[in-house]
Amino acid sequence: MTLTPKNAGWIEVICGSMFSGKTEELIRRIRRAEIAKMKTLIFKPKIDDRYSSNHVVSHNQSKLESMLVKNAQEILDNSENIDVIGIDEAQFFGDDIVNVCKSLAHNNKRVVVAGLDTDYRGLPFGPMPALMCEADYLDKFRAICIQCGNPASCNQRLTQDLAQVVIGETDIYEARCRNCFKPPEE
Repeated sequence: MTLTPKNAGWIEVICGSMFSGKTEELIRRIRRAEIAKMKTLIFKPKIDDRYSSNHVVSHNQSKLESMLVKNAQEILDNSENIDVIGIDEAQFFGDDIVNVCKSLAHNNKRVVVAGLDTDYRGLPFGPMPALMCEADYLDKFRAICIQCGNPASCNQRLTQDLAQVVIGETDIYEARCRNCFKPPEE
């Protein structure tokens, strides 16, 4: 049984590989908060406008209105009268996202964060490890390995691009299990 804090804020982190349902779960949690008549707002980094510039959109096309922000401080600046703050693609923010989430939680706000925990090399991605440590609630989602059908927690990049951040979908990435994952050779 999970107890929900009363008159307190907290941080929920939804992490995992690409195609595991992180954004879909973020949308589900925010919709439930809206049903409960709470004021909600979802933020996403300006770098990720794959589907829409004013909505978070899951791979199955579920969507909710959102606000594009350049940095984590903009989240803090726009959350004064909001009860539940959603943050999608948190791995693309700088390390200051951790203190922003902590500040929001200390101000009695529920903060729901979604992001990739590892990059295409299988290494921790941006501020996600620190957010996972700060989480009051932590869920790690898995996709289905495109090669063998086992649970997948790795992001296989299909291109030779070596930049850590390359925005893409099934044309550039596949979900892979640990056994089928082939990290790039350094």
